[in-house]
Formats: sequence, structure tokens, C-alpha cells
Amino acid sequence: MTKKLTIVLLAVSISYSCKEASKKTEDANISAEFATLLDNYYEDGLKLTPLYATMAGDHRYDNIFTDLLSDEHIAKTKSHYENYKNRLADFPDDQLTESEQMSKAILEWQCDINLNEFNYNANLTPIDQMWSPNLFMGQLASGASAQPFNTVEDYQNWVKRVDGYLQWMNTAEERMREGMQKGHVLPKSLIKKVLPQLESLTAKDLDKHLFYQPIKKLPDSFSEVEKATLTSTYKSMVTDKIIPAYEKLHAFMSSEYLEAGRESSGIQGEPDGDAYYAHQIKKYTTTNMTAAEIHELGLSEVARIRSEMEKIKAQVGFEGDLKAFFDYVRSNKELMPYTEPQQVIDNFNAIHDRMKPQIEKLFDVKPKTPFEVRRTEAFREKSASAEYNPGSLDGTRPGIFYTPIPDVTKYNVYSDESLFLHEAIPGHHYQISLTQESEELPKFRKTLWYSGYGEGWALYCESLGTELGLYTDPYQLFGMLGAEMHRAVRLVVDTGLHSKGWTREQAIQYSLDNEAESEASIISEIERYMANPGQALSYKIGQLKIRELRSKAETALGANFDIREFHNQVLETGCVPLALLEAKIDNWIGENS
Repeated sequence: MTKKLTIVLLAVSISYSCKEASKKTEDANISAEFATLLDNYYEDGLKLTPLYATMAGDHRYDNIFTDLLSDEHIAKTKSHYENYKNRLADFPDDQLTESEQMSKAILEWQCDINLNEFNYNANLTPIDQMWSPNLFMGQLASGASAQPFNTVEDYQNWVKRVDGYLQWMNTAEERMREGMQKGHVLPKSLIKKVLPQLESLTAKDLDKHLFYQPIKKLPDSFSEVEKATLTSTYKSMVTDKIIPAYEKLHAFMSSEYLEAGRESSGIQGEPDGDAYYAHQIKKYTTTNMTAAEIHELGLSEVARIRSEMEKIKAQVGFEGDLKAFFDYVRSNKELMPYTEPQQVIDNFNAIHDRMKPQIEKLFDVKPKTPFEVRRTEAFREKSASAEYNPGSLDGTRPGIFYTPIPDVTKYNVYSDESLFLHEAIPGHHYQISLTQESEELPKFRKTLWYSGYGEGWALYCESLGTELGLYTDPYQLFGMLGAEMHRAVRLVVDTGLHSKGWTREQAIQYSLDNEAESEASIISEIERYMANPGQALSYKIGQLKIRELRSKAETALGANFDIREFHNQVLETGCVPLALLEAKIDNWIGENS
């Protein structure tokens, strides 16, 4: 090789190395800028909704309750999503890693769906019997939830937060009055369920008042002066602020608002109801399915599950039709064995113990966040469903499975195993805790919630019972089918209520005809769907997608299919729109085929 050629090649090599180093630096800069964007989105979001920060275990904003209904806050929120959507355009996909591309797609989806919400008037019906902020504030007020009451400052923070909450209550009444003028009001049947919730917080007995409970748990480390000062402050807060505010709101909702309440059951009874329902379907299922498609899918699933139920009916030797068997299961005293609420809690813990030996076969990654089963607070349990409240991001507050026990003598155990798999382990507790504990995901993805994915995963987990050593009792297996039927029925009745003009009574009767839930439970459920159109669709749509993806992977990978790795693939991304999950699993299948 000539000296001249050597010099040329050396120069080319140096040039290439410089370009490669320059590109690596550029890529690193882009990644850093993108990470900053995501972090800023998360931090700005916490400032907009400080309650989310408290739930996540971030206590910087524990003294703030934002008036989410004010014109100022609505404008800020809209600007927030518009700003971040526009800034995403600065990061072309070809300059981002695969993980960054998913974060970009998720953030874009998040901005779009929230911006679309501003096209409707959901803020004109801010209070209902199940979903609204006043109920969550009641949980925090108990002193046994996410709001800390460990220091004097904690106690003072709550007093300041309550002041913000009272402002929200005033604005809520203003919005409801505006709604009365524009045709956006709750159905009468839902208003009637809200009234006792409000009335319970007008009670004058301080010792029993929910908002006074933290004073009954004052830490011994507080000085006598601090205890006296806080006691006086809380007495004044409850007597002079809380009780009058609830009396005022109760008076309004029990008179003028109740009189203006809708006779219609579904959202079609409001202006732009069809368009709003289409938005809700997309928001909760993260798909582009139509109400008509979902209704037909629901009818198909109901028929399929009924055939499986017939087999259980035959197995236990019940003579009579399926509807009679539903009535038998609902009223079977042998399935209502308890006399004390603690027995219900103990049964759930026993279910957990039974499945522990099998859990390793399905999951090789498990959360570190502790877990507890608790009874739902008395003030809301008559209208509440079983639910899971996430632990804090740092794992210091446990994930909590709340179960309502309004009358323990009527508590039916037949669906407890499937309920535990869904709400607790490996359902919501695994899915949410592993997301929060992830060291790979940006912060904003650790607290995201897409119902199609989250509820779909939890319903999918109900089908794992046999693999986990459960469902050995035919009634518990029937309970699993009953729980799946419950979600299939939701596809029919939610779309029936909100897109086909069904009445509350029609929806209740359809449920009674096709599932074994008690009538009281079914009424509560139907009213839940009335209060939040579309949310009930997410469970079955998400479950069917995850089962489809598992079947696809089992077929494509054959002997190479590892159920633990499949579950890792589904869980490691955190909550994502279903289309993004499907693309991820398809890529995983392709890489391992």
C-alpha cells in the first residue's frame, strides 16, 4: 500500500469516527432532551392535579386541592396538553429509540384524548354516586388513606387542602346550575343515591364525623399544646366549614337539582350524547370500536358464557333453567357463611395463601410493594364496588384491596376467588405495582391508567385461577364464569343504555336474566354505568385482546412459548393503548420465532 493511499484511508477513518462520535453525541442529546420533556410533562401534570401526586406518594402538594371546574384551571389544562402535543413534533421517530417511540406515541394519545374531552360538557355533571372527587376526599379524610397524618405539618396541610375542596364544592354547584340550563344533568335515580352520601357528612356528632377522624389518631409524639391547637382547628373546620358546605350542597341537590334530574337513563338523553359516548368508548377501550360493534360482541360473549355455565349447573346436579340457578346461587345460605366482617377479610387472605405455591409457575417477576385487604369505609360502602387502591411509588404505602361489606350476613362468597385474582393478585396489584417500581419507564408512564389495558389485564387474570390452584370448588368456577359474564353483560347494557335508548329498568332486568349477582348489586352496577358511560366496556375488550395475543404467541412459538416471559412482556410496558401493546407482542413473537 502506498504511503499516499494509507494517508487517505487514515483520513477517511478519522472522518468516519468523528461523524460516528458526533452522531452518538447528537443521539445522546436528543434522548436527554426527550427525557426532559417527559419529566416536565409529568411534573406539570402533578401541579395541575395535586391529588395524583399524593396518591403517588409525592407529598409536595398535600396542602392543595385544585378547583378542577374553574375556568382558569380548564384553560391551564387545555394549554398543558396543546403545548406538549406541539413539542412532540420536535422529536422525529427515526431519532428516538424503540422505548422512546412508545413513550412518544403514548403521550400523543394522551394529549389527543384529553383535548377531545373539552368538546363536551362533562364538567357540568361533576358529582355522582361513585366516581366524583368528593368521594375520594372522604377516603383521604378518614386518615387511613394516601393523605399522611404523621406530623403537625401534615395536619395543617389537610386543613389547607380542605379549604380548596370547599371552593370546588361551591364551583360544582355553579356548574350543576349551568348544566340545568343546558340540559346536562344526572338522571334522577343517581341524584337519589348521592343525597345520603352528602347527608351523612352533615351529622353534628364530631366523634363520628369522617373529617374529624384524624384528630382521634393524633401521634403521641405531638406536644400537648400541638394536640390542643390541632383539636381546636379541626373542630372549627368540621363545625364551621365542612358541615355547612355539605348542608348547602345537600339542600340544592335534594330540591332544585332533583326536580331537574333526567328521566332518561343513558347519555343519549343529553345534548351531543352520541358524540360524547363515542369519545368515552375510545377513551376507555383505547380502540376505534363503535357502540354497535361492541353491543353485538357482548351478545355473542353472553351466549358463549351461558353455555359454559350450563355445564356447571349440570355438574352440581341442579334441576331447572339457568335463571333459576342464578336465583339459587344468589340465595344459597351455604354460600353466605359469615357473621363478622373480619371473616370476609380472612377468606381473601386464605385465597392468597392457597395460590402462593403456584404463582412462581406463571410469574418470575413480582412486585416489592406490600399488599393489604381492607373493608371499604362505612360512609360509601353501600354504593361501592370492590376496588384496588395503588400503593405509593416508593412502596412505603401498600396497595389496598377494598371490599364493601354492608351486611355480612348477606355476603355471598361464590365469586371471591375470581374477585381476588382481579382486584388483588396477580391483577391490579401486580400490574400497577410493577409499573410503579420499574426503573426503565419515565415517570409519566408509571401513573398512567388506560382502562382497556388495566382492567383487561385484571379480567384476564381471573382466567388464571385453575393454573394457580384455585377453582377446585364448582361454585368458585361458576363464580369465575359469573364474573366474566358480568363483564360481557356490561358490553350489552352499557351500549344499550347509552346508544340504544335502554332504560335503567331494562338494563337491570337484562342483568338479572343473565348473571347471578344479587339484585342490589346489579342495581348499583347499572347506576355505575349510568354515571360514567363507556368505562364498563374496557374490561372485556382488554381481556379479549390479551387472550388473543397469548393464543397468537402460543401458536407461533410452540415449545418456545414461556408463559412467564409473555406476562413480563405484557406487564413491563405499564398501561398502554391496546394497539401499542399488540404491536409490542407481535415484535416479540417475531424476534423469538
